[in-house]
Amino acid sequence: MSDSFSSFREFYPYYLAEHADTNCRRLHFIGSWLVLAALAAGIVVSPWWLLAMPVAGYGFAWVGHFVFEKNKPATFKYPLYSLAGDWVMFADILRGRVKI
Repeated sequence: MSDSFSSFREFYPYYLAEHADTNCRRLHFIGSWLVLAALAAGIVVSPWWLLAMPVAGYGFAWVGHFVFEKNKPATFKYPLYSLAGDWVMFADILRGRVKI
């Protein structure tokens, strides 16, 4: 696979291949839900909850990569595409297009 991508459409299949392990995808999914929960708590309860968003999102995802996938998260090389990929994969899981 190429080391650079000209579009997100080109990047997303690479992103999914980097998330082949079901446990990794599950941890991403849980982390994304926790990010949404922290966002809601940040709006309703206290803005301090917003600090939990990157910890929850990246924490769960990185455990999935280092423990189950045994690869380096795409975040380190493609931070914006990777962030977009997280949310597209989350939506694809909700739609049943990606299995967990």
